[in-house]
Amino acid sequence: MKLKRQVTYRPELVDEGIELSVRHLKQYFSFGHGRNAFKTKAVHDVSFDIKKGECFGLVGESGCGKTTTGRSLIRLYHITSGSIYFEGQRISAGRRWNDKEIKWSRIKGNNKIKELRHEYALKIDEEKDGAKKKELAIERDHQIKEIHEHIKNTRKEQKEAIAQIKYDNKHVDRKLMSKMQMIFQDPVDSLDPRMTVEDIIQEGLRIQGEHNRYANSKKVADVLERVGLIPEYASRYPHEFSGGQRQRIGIARALIMNPQFLICDEPISALDVSIRAQIINLLNDLKEEMGLTIMFIAHDLSVVKYFCDRIGVMYFGQLVELATSDELFKHPLHPYTNALLSAIPKPDPISEKKRQRIVYKPQEVHDYSVEKPELVEIVPGHWVLANKPELEKYREKIVELDKAEKKHKKADVSAEKVPSKKEEAKLAKEKEAQRKAIEDALKAQEEARKAEEAKAAPAPEEKKEEEPKVDKKALKAEQKEAKKAEKEAKKAAKLEAKKAEKEAKKAKKEEAKAAPKEEKKSEPVKPEKKAKAVKEEKKPEPKKAKKAEPVEDKKPSKKEEKALAKEAEEKAKAEKEQASYEAYLADKAKWEKKVQQEREKARKEREAERAKGNVDLPDILK
Repeated sequence: MKLKRQVTYRPELVDEGIELSVRHLKQYFSFGHGRNAFKTKAVHDVSFDIKKGECFGLVGESGCGKTTTGRSLIRLYHITSGSIYFEGQRISAGRRWNDKEIKWSRIKGNNKIKELRHEYALKIDEEKDGAKKKELAIERDHQIKEIHEHIKNTRKEQKEAIAQIKYDNKHVDRKLMSKMQMIFQDPVDSLDPRMTVEDIIQEGLRIQGEHNRYANSKKVADVLERVGLIPEYASRYPHEFSGGQRQRIGIARALIMNPQFLICDEPISALDVSIRAQIINLLNDLKEEMGLTIMFIAHDLSVVKYFCDRIGVMYFGQLVELATSDELFKHPLHPYTNALLSAIPKPDPISEKKRQRIVYKPQEVHDYSVEKPELVEIVPGHWVLANKPELEKYREKIVELDKAEKKHKKADVSAEKVPSKKEEAKLAKEKEAQRKAIEDALKAQEEARKAEEAKAAPAPEEKKEEEPKVDKKALKAEQKEAKKAEKEAKKAAKLEAKKAEKEAKKAKKEEAKAAPKEEKKSEPVKPEKKAKAVKEEKKPEPKKAKKAEPVEDKKPSKKEEKALAKEAEEKAKAEKEQASYEAYLADKAKWEKKVQQEREKARKEREAERAKGNVDLPDILK
């Protein structure tokens, strides 16, 4: 009776505290058919372990296989070969290596059988004794039988392994896989634009069979607050958010499943600098709160050093170096690791100018024609991809780096040592001599500057005319007086207008009183006669009377009075603007002259310092 199969389990991984174990991972992609078929080796023979609560960084250039590795771990791709263990259970496996073992064991076995038959045929032909010929034939048949048995056993073993791989891939525990979540690289493409934030975050819960709307909504609100967003955002769509907010939504979608292992696939590469810092700090806080194990994929080694405990460096689908962050920055062995470190920009402009960029050229650096490289542990915890000659070079390099570090430390210690009394006296004398020399130079510069200013300075009268001193208080007083004058002019104009109105009214009244009473008592005249009388009245006689009136007695009309008042206001306003503009010009000229003097003084001081040998004045004159 056959025993029922079970998923492959390795308890030793759990005992050692290893959360995720990757063994000989290979991920190939095939294209085309027939003669045009070819394979792309995106990931080739990668192995590493991630311990519980650890942050493991995976670094490399674009296209080296980092994202493919992360997607293979979470079973978004069916891996070509190798095994992935999570919490001791195998969650993914590939059969390519097993198929190749069957194929190559058969090919090699058949070739060996041919060689044996040819070899024994020559021996039998040379041998004359019939008994010995029979012994050689029996020996040959025995060896051929062993080869056939080996081929058969290999085929049986690999077929059993393939059957186990198929079973493991089919019977993966969903609850176990829900403990592994991923934050994707692009926050725009990873969110469905037709779903609300609540639906996006709840999708994982629904897949796992949790259909309680109230409980799911409460979980969404809690997780949004945890990642720094408002619960009211749950009803919005992804296009209504910024890049940093979208990335936070992606983190919330991963966290709602209460994961133990989180794959962060370049979560900060599409964000600006300020948002990057926020996301990294958020992940740090979540790691401490929830006890997460994180695999952090990135380009920037400086960010990975800050965030990760161990770092793996990938190049062309292979892991070329693996060590703790401190060890990797202390002893970078592989040439590609040195090239990545040389690409890190430095904030200091002086050291940034001196920084030399290393370009990695594998054809010039490595010679793998005789011996192929392997991932070897050169120092405890430090793995590097190399062959035997390269390992010797790397060991020598470690010794040289340690010596250089010791010398640097000794230099720092000697610089920090307290000098003796004699040394202090010598230093004091040197400082005193330098101080005197600098003071003399400064005095000479000051005298020369004064002499130049005295020559260039104009006569006192001319100076007053050209550059009149402007006092701010006086300007303010003038502005106040101008305002008062404007108000008084307006009042005077109003008073004059009122007086003119009163005089006009009085004149009308006097004319009315002077008119003859007979006109009032006269009988009503017919319209025709009245028109003739009006025409007669409009004859040039009254004009003579008007001409006789003196011109001075004429009084301006209301319109004229208003126009005069307006002209007075405009004139006062123009005078005020002119005064303020002149004051501004005077202040500007004074400020420009002061700035020019300060620049000239600074330039002369710099020239004096250079002439004296670049002496740092502030440190000496303390």
